[in-house]
Amino acid sequence: MPETLWQIYAEHKEGYFADPRTRSSGLDVELGGRHQDGTEFPINISLSHIDTGDVLLVITAAGDVAQHRQVVRNVGLTMAVVESADDAIIGSTISGTITSWNPAAERMYGYSSNEVIGRYVGDLLAPADRADEARAVLARILAGWHVEHLETERVRKDGTMFPVSITIAPIRDEDGVVVGASAVHRDVTEQRQAFETAQRMAAIVESSEDAIIGETLEGVIASWNPAAARMFGYSSEEIVGKSVGLLIPENQAGEAKAVVAKLSAGQHVERLETFNVRKDGTVFPISLTVSPIRDPAGAVVGASVICRDVTQQREASAATQRMASIVEFSGEAIFGRTIDGIITSWNPAAERMYGYSSEEIVGKRINLLIPEDRTGEIEAILAKISAGRPVEHLETIRNRRDGTAFPVSLSVSPINGADGAVVGASVISRDLTEQKRALAVAQHMAAIVESSDDAIISGSLDGMITSWNPAAERMYGYSSAEVIGKPADFLTPADRTSEIEAVLETIKAGQYVEHVSTKRVRKDGTVFPVLLTVSPIRDAEGAVIGTSVIHRDVTERE
Repeated sequence: MPETLWQIYAEHKEGYFADPRTRSSGLDVELGGRHQDGTEFPINISLSHIDTGDVLLVITAAGDVAQHRQVVRNVGLTMAVVESADDAIIGSTISGTITSWNPAAERMYGYSSNEVIGRYVGDLLAPADRADEARAVLARILAGWHVEHLETERVRKDGTMFPVSITIAPIRDEDGVVVGASAVHRDVTEQRQAFETAQRMAAIVESSEDAIIGETLEGVIASWNPAAARMFGYSSEEIVGKSVGLLIPENQAGEAKAVVAKLSAGQHVERLETFNVRKDGTVFPISLTVSPIRDPAGAVVGASVICRDVTQQREASAATQRMASIVEFSGEAIFGRTIDGIITSWNPAAERMYGYSSEEIVGKRINLLIPEDRTGEIEAILAKISAGRPVEHLETIRNRRDGTAFPVSLSVSPINGADGAVVGASVISRDLTEQKRALAVAQHMAAIVESSDDAIISGSLDGMITSWNPAAERMYGYSSAEVIGKPADFLTPADRTSEIEAVLETIKAGQYVEHVSTKRVRKDGTVFPVLLTVSPIRDAEGAVIGTSVIHRDVTERE
């Protein structure tokens, strides 16, 4: 033992004899030993006695405590790391009982260590729908596995849920047996929000109708969204890595250099009206907004360019003129009116329909066109229009200048001012006189079919029955509910089914089949002679879409 420490040891030894019990010295009181080669090292001296009855024997044991002190230092360092960590570090038994809780855990979850130590981690921190998660994780830890970056949800003391990333490692005793778990909880709310923000921004770029292009300060294209592909005609594979000069007409090169100079100075360029070139060589007008892209240090390293094709805007004036021409030459009456019913515009079709010239009617009240018994309609229409809702296909009556009333279909749409407020209405008026006549004719024809003594049956071109009049019910014994939607071949005897195909081919060719003598079968199975006349049914464009068949029972003739 070094001489400098001998007196400490001697005092320790003398004190031992005054109170002989096992004790050690060298942990709290620093002692040292000396190796044979003269090097010194920290030691712990343990004194213990053996009482023989005659004499007190003392056994002295010396141990090297360098490793112990290193462990103590390491433990202290580890505790300092745990205490100062920004991540919640939580220790638990292998059954999930919390045994340690660092300050970051207190800040993250809102519980003090006194509130949580001794409680089951799953009941305290996990949402109700994740109660089994802790048990599953602890089972993996017991098996000696690590759990890394488990993305899940946890609950704070105040009940708020938040996303966390958890890494869990087993705690082992000196024999290597897993006795607990050490969990590092990281609040990933900001990362999740940043990721979601990045996703939204990426989605905005991808789905934008404007071309959004990223480029370096040297003019090399670095990113290219789908709208850019549509606008310029280049795919991203074709253009990324190429010079932005491909998109710039030669006579605009100087303008491009000026833009780069502004960007390098950190300035934005907004709504620059210029021209670009498509892949096919066509030059088109464009509005550019150019913003600098900065690195983490704030240095400008590139540019983000939003390109909007303003061809349509340039054509807007022409389109407005075309719309004015459409209104002017429309076959339907189109006129404008204020909210309080003053007529503000009047097209030629309105002149023809109502009999007033624009000079006579513009500035007058719309009541001139409305019969007295229909004035209540104005309030109902005005209420909808004032609320910004259109009125579509309102069938009503209006008056011409000569006093005659006629049926019309009105579509009324709100007109909004610059501030979005409804300031008037646009009215499209369609004369229904001809349609009403056609409907009357159709109703008359329907009445003839309904009252006919001959069975009149219509069908589709694939032979399905689509209508069935009362005479057909009487002739065949089937109600319309029993036959509509079914193939007509059940009315035909088995030896005559080929007739149907031949008739359908004739009808599809647009021809008539008249006075065909054949046989048909009633519901009760009786076969009887009929005379058929088959006509094609056509749509508005004249295409054949079905058949109309008149069946006449000629039993009495035979």
